[in-house]
Amino acid sequence: MSNWEQRGNYLIEVAQRCLQGHKTFDLCRSHLVKASQISKGTIYNHFPSEADLIVAVACADYSRWLEQAKEDEFNYSDPLERILFHHCWRLRDMLSNQRFVIERVMPNAEILVQATQYYRHRFEKLHSQYELWNKSLISQVGDVAGFDRAELVVNYLRGAMINSDDANKHSGDVQMYYQFSYALTHLMGHSDKRIPGKLEFSAWLVQERAASAA
Repeated sequence: MSNWEQRGNYLIEVAQRCLQGHKTFDLCRSHLVKASQISKGTIYNHFPSEADLIVAVACADYSRWLEQAKEDEFNYSDPLERILFHHCWRLRDMLSNQRFVIERVMPNAEILVQATQYYRHRFEKLHSQYELWNKSLISQVGDVAGFDRAELVVNYLRGAMINSDDANKHSGDVQMYYQFSYALTHLMGHSDKRIPGKLEFSAWLVQERAASAA
């Protein structure tokens, strides 16, 4: 990895820290100067527009989700468990780390038009990969006619992440993960299938806390 890439990744990490606990993307490139101790000119070279900063943060989030998706391929052989625990992981990660909910601003066609080609193409690629991963899993769980199940799931996930953040839900709330998974399963059209119980979510939370502390 080049020094340029390392600096860019560092700036994105700083941006994510600055956004912790925020409900709006109120971060500008100029704010990164003091927070990162990197010159304004260098920051503006990395992010030629304000839209580039937003898209770069979104790319980092999607990259993290895709990395977790790879781990989940090994951890869960059952596709229903894989998709449920993956999105529960996302929910816990957001709440426990007070991450900015990127779904509040992305995907957004207007922002992408304002972004430079590099960031726009990178986001489109990552978004497409993540969308395909979810669609494939939904299909593996079992296609159900009548509705676009993938669209229903995407819309629900966006709303659930934003609403959970707005309500300042606790990342250790077992009941929340159970209800979240129950809703996801129904939206996929599989109300007849057994989902993980509260004891299983409790054990999962213990595992996740241990992994975070390691």
